[in-house]
Amino acid sequence: MEMTRRDMFALAAGLAAVGLIQMPANASEDAVEAAIKKFAGGMPETGGVEIGAPEIAENGNTVPIEVAAAGATSIMVLAAGNPSPGVGTFHFTEMCAESRASTRIRLAGTQDIVAVAKMADGSTKMARREVKVTIGGCGG
Repeated sequence: MEMTRRDMFALAAGLAAVGLIQMPANASEDAVEAAIKKFAGGMPETGGVEIGAPEIAENGNTVPIEVAAAGATSIMVLAAGNPSPGVGTFHFTEMCAESRASTRIRLAGTQDIVAVAKMADGSTKMARREVKVTIGGCGG
């Protein structure tokens, strides 16, 4: 059997469609909620955590964020709309002057940044902040 140019284009289009189906989608809200429950041991109360991030990020490849929670022993950061929502976890000891960390993260598009803090007294607190992204950073 001889393949024509039209057959080759049809085959390439089919393979591309299969490749798109296999690409990871954005994290579901269930995955984010499961990560929060695993870290916090349940759903934390809202408030007590500060998230510093731009309201609008020009480029999702490098978005500066800062998280802080007075009295926290660790803070987990999630990007709810990324294919893998886990960004990182910061741990603090008594030697730290304050429970504050900053970094740059990649965002796939407009989404919520979630910060969950474990406090020294055993309680957990959470905050969300939406960041609008004009150019996606994870293939968008």
